[in-house]
Amino acid sequence: MTKAENTRRFRVYARHLDRHHARLVEETSFEAAAIAYVEDGDLSFPAGDDLRVIVHDIGTGREHCFRLDLATGETEPCG
Repeated sequence: MTKAENTRRFRVYARHLDRHHARLVEETSFEAAAIAYVEDGDLSFPAGDDLRVIVHDIGTGREHCFRLDLATGETEPCG
């Protein structure tokens, strides 16, 4: 399968912002969508080095939260 065949649509927003700031992102995974949202966006980040991002799969309705460390680029599920 090619990347295009594996691509899904996600609605992604930063937890510190309202949902109406969400953007549609087409990626292959929840994690990739979270990273694409941060890399592609013009966001004002909260104080500190981490950002919490909510990723909603439009096709399945599943939702995940990720903590992105802005200093190191590491991503992990929200606790």
